[in-house]
Amino acid sequence: MTQPYLGEIRMFGGNFPPQGWVMCDGQLLSIAENDTLYVLLGTTYGGDGQNTFGVPDLRGRVPTHQGSRAGQTYVIGQMGGNETVTLTPNQLPSHTHPTFAASVAGTVAVPTTATMISDQGPAGQNINAYAPYNPANPQVALSANSTTIAGGNQPHENMQPYLGVNFILAIAGIFPSQS
Repeated sequence: MTQPYLGEIRMFGGNFPPQGWVMCDGQLLSIAENDTLYVLLGTTYGGDGQNTFGVPDLRGRVPTHQGSRAGQTYVIGQMGGNETVTLTPNQLPSHTHPTFAASVAGTVAVPTTATMISDQGPAGQNINAYAPYNPANPQVALSANSTTIAGGNQPHENMQPYLGVNFILAIAGIFPSQS
C-alpha cells in the first residue's frame, strides 16, 4: 500500500487490518497512544474526549459525503437511514381495486332462497357473493366490504444489494495539510 494520509479510509478485502490500520468498526482508541489522529477526528465518532476517541463504525453502513444536497444536509459523523421500513397507504402509488361483471347470461341459476353459492368466509360470516337481479334497475350497489385490506403492516428489508468488505482507517501515515 502507498503511504496513506493519517485518518484515511480505504476498502480492504482482507479479514484483518494491515499494520498501521484499524477496522472502521466504531472501536475506541486511546488519545494518549494516538494523539495526532485525535487532532483530526476528535470525538466525531464517539469517545469521551479525555481518554478515548472513536473511529467511524461502517458496519452495515454506506458512507456518504458530508454537506448539503437536494434539501438534505449530511453532517460528518452523522448516522441515518433505516434497514427496514413499514409502508403506509400514502406511500403507495394511486391505484384501484375494480370489480368486474359480465353482461352475458350465466349458466348457473341464482339461488332463490337464502342459500349461498360458496362457503362462508372466515369466522363464519356471510360472503354476500351475489345480489338479486332486478330488470327495472340493473345497477347494483356493492357492499363497502366487497374488497378487503391486504398486507400485514410489517416492516420489510430496505437495503440495496451489497457485498461485505472491510473498511480500514490509517492510524499511521502522513498528516494531511489543508489546502
